[in-house]
Amino acid sequence: MRGFKIAAQYQNSTIELPKRGTQHSAGYDFAICKDITIKPNQIVLAETGIKAYMQNDEVLQIYPRSSLPRKYHLTIPNNVGIIDADYYENPSNDGAIYIQLLNFGTETITLKRGTRIAQGIFTKYLCATDEPTTHTKRNGGFGSTG
Repeated sequence: MRGFKIAAQYQNSTIELPKRGTQHSAGYDFAICKDITIKPNQIVLAETGIKAYMQNDEVLQIYPRSSLPRKYHLTIPNNVGIIDADYYENPSNDGAIYIQLLNFGTETITLKRGTRIAQGIFTKYLCATDEPTTHTKRNGGFGSTG
């Protein structure tokens, strides 16, 4: 089981859940749920209002849409965002997904609500067989694991 829901703090907004553009698209398109303005060389957290649920051995990888740099001079500064399974419904922000955006251009950019900025791909991952067992629990939302 994996999919998307609207995060609690956005329940009264009209937000569309991410969807694939075509039958063979790997990525689910993510749009912003509020207008944002990004100055040159500035990094902002773009709100999506979406949370993702998945199996414990899966991750949602967030990539910039291919048109983001060409059309807006924007990119995701960490190249790939990682949404872990235990981020879902965390006590800090209910698992709401925020996407970092960097304006590498020379002009201030304003994106309107509903602009698609990223695509998410669910992926299974493997763990090392000799890894020590960890009992650490997630204690927050965005960037909370150190």
